[in-house]
Amino acid sequence: MAVRQQGVLRWAFPLNILGRDLQLIFASNLAGSFGDGLYSYLLPVYMTENLKANPVQVGILYAVVNLLAALTLLLTGVLGDRYDRKKIMMAGWGLWVPAPIFFALARNWLEMLPGAVLWGSWLGGPTMTAYIATAADKSKLTSAFTAMSAAWSLGYVFSPALGGLLAAAMGMKIVFYLASILYASAGLILLFISSQGPNRDMQHRPEEDRQPFQFRKAGGLLKLSMFFAAIMFTVMLFRPFVSKFLADIYGYGDFEIGLSGSILFLGSAILGILLGKLGDRYRRSYALASSLTLSSLSLILLMIFRDFYILMAIVFVAGCSYTLWSLMNAIIGLQAPESVRVRWFSIPQTVGMFCSFIAPYLGGVMYDASPSYPFIAAIALMLLLAVLASTKILEDNRLREEFVDRLRQ
Repeated sequence: MAVRQQGVLRWAFPLNILGRDLQLIFASNLAGSFGDGLYSYLLPVYMTENLKANPVQVGILYAVVNLLAALTLLLTGVLGDRYDRKKIMMAGWGLWVPAPIFFALARNWLEMLPGAVLWGSWLGGPTMTAYIATAADKSKLTSAFTAMSAAWSLGYVFSPALGGLLAAAMGMKIVFYLASILYASAGLILLFISSQGPNRDMQHRPEEDRQPFQFRKAGGLLKLSMFFAAIMFTVMLFRPFVSKFLADIYGYGDFEIGLSGSILFLGSAILGILLGKLGDRYRRSYALASSLTLSSLSLILLMIFRDFYILMAIVFVAGCSYTLWSLMNAIIGLQAPESVRVRWFSIPQTVGMFCSFIAPYLGGVMYDASPSYPFIAAIALMLLLAVLASTKILEDNRLREEFVDRLRQ
């Protein structure tokens, strides 16, 4: 009985599969995402109600964020394969610290753009992904990635509702300043993780392992990059407008919208763990297809039901859309050569961001025409991507067979 209970605990709490360094990164992500969740879910509503921005202008701000993310991701890929990944991740949090302060001081939506530039500077993204792929147990790689995704989601469970309460009681400026403090604490936690630099044996590796675009592997990397881009475009087409839809169409206020954000990320954390188990036990592409299908189903139901309690159950399932990034990273992680791992993560992420930076603007134009249009377009695209993912075109069968053979030995 004791052995069985221990097994249940290990299954229920993915933190147990992480070593000390990954547990500290988990804590850093939790603190940073708590700060981010205080305002990010409310930001489109704040821009509309307080700064008088229209849906197209909201879309432009998010397009700037995505464009800056795309510009920094590839740079980070080069830096992460040459320098200490720990320092790069800390610098990433450092750039985020002043972003909400710019938002707090802005008197119109244009004055928010400097904050959007910093908020979109994503130095920590592929670097942290490569750090996890190197430090994690390879037999539990999908679970490790979804556990880190769960850290972000858990940070958002209470923070949107708290942000909504603080905004209603004290104003959004307090919310922005508190978020900046939490960003700083996330960076400070990383002081205590081990350094992780480039592989010292890189010069002894075959030339093909040192080239991210080596011919034999270039087709697989291009395929992963295009699929990553399609997912990011689809998600960013509708994500900035969920809270606006709840406010504009169903008439909910800051607290109800904040609470829905908390439930959204609770669903992301719980469903992410389940999808991670599915990916490790069967195929990562099956987990990705399942997440896309559930996300599209939630958007269909979102447009049908307006009862608050039914909507909260729908929003819980919609949390699947926040697991897509980590599931794609798990698919990439098994195929990425050790010596250029950060670049192998950064290239699909960069392509994804460049292809998707215009999506919030297009979503804003669609929303301005009819609030349901961005969601209808996203539903169709996600169902198509789910079908493609279920065909297993994303996975390198040769690499998977070698990996399974090593496990059996």
